[in-house]
Amino acid sequence: MAEIDGVLEWTFYEEVNVPKNIEEILVDGEYAEVAYRTVRDVAVVTNKRFIIADRQGITGKKVEIYTIPFKSIDMYSTENGGRLDFNAEIELWTKTGKFKLNLNKKVDIRKLDRLIASHIL
Repeated sequence: MAEIDGVLEWTFYEEVNVPKNIEEILVDGEYAEVAYRTVRDVAVVTNKRFIIADRQGITGKKVEIYTIPFKSIDMYSTENGGRLDFNAEIELWTKTGKFKLNLNKKVDIRKLDRLIASHIL
């Protein structure tokens, strides 16, 4: 089993429409629930997984796509933004390591919390 060195981390800035190139990789019975703009690309939450596209290089033509299946999440935590710390956070613990999602104040953390819970509980 592969193990992640360190924590993989992404920032979700705001809700956006699901891009066509992500819809093309969904499997039978899978549908997109919500999508978020990241630094250079997009993260999509489906009824089965998180799909996070990460453009690389100067031109951004190379794209690495991370998939975190809900069935692999052992535990998660949410932390809402405070008075001085505007970003909310979600941490996901899986069999391969820990993932951290930073959420801009435009992202509804409770909506995402309910979505995760509805698919892993």
